[in-house]
Amino acid sequence: MDTLLRNGFVYTGDATHLFTRKREKFDTWGDWASEMKALNLPWGHASRIALGLAIFLSLTCSAATIEGRVVSVADGDTVTVLDAGKIQHKIRLAGIDAPEKKQAFGNRSKDSLSDLVFGKSVRVETGKKDRYGREVGKILADDRDVNLVQVQRGLAWHYKAYEREQSAADRSLYDAAERDARAGRRGLWRDAQPVPPWEWRKERRRDGR
Repeated sequence: MDTLLRNGFVYTGDATHLFTRKREKFDTWGDWASEMKALNLPWGHASRIALGLAIFLSLTCSAATIEGRVVSVADGDTVTVLDAGKIQHKIRLAGIDAPEKKQAFGNRSKDSLSDLVFGKSVRVETGKKDRYGREVGKILADDRDVNLVQVQRGLAWHYKAYEREQSAADRSLYDAAERDARAGRRGLWRDAQPVPPWEWRKERRRDGR
């Protein structure tokens, strides 16, 4: 039985009638297990299909848009947005990593982000949550990509560890912005050897701080 994933549907040969369902219909892995049981597939074949579905789901997380007013700025890459329903959303800016508040330029980075968004109406394009439950997304304010502006000002790094989560266009823009800020010695690039925030956090964890 040939199996492939295509156009948001799972096709399985003569079992097409059971699997031509949009992936959103699989609300839980219990739903998937029920389908496997109904087909009475050999374990090896079922596991291959399950692996394919897992990969498909991981690559097609549903995007969402949050609109509201920024009511708090925690640091250079984290804000809180209050939407029209009075629900607060903690937002981690995607594609960048700003200096921590105890690092050099940490407060400058926070002040820059506050200047860009605090008290303003924004739109957040998000497609995932991080391990702390924060929405990870791109903030748009005054028709500007705020995440990109932070990098352009030399007050955040392009977070290369997560660049695959960005569109190809954004990856190119953010990379060019960092190189330009570095060449112009703007913000944190004034330091001879600026410490990336992920390295700083790693060192703190190693020291038990």
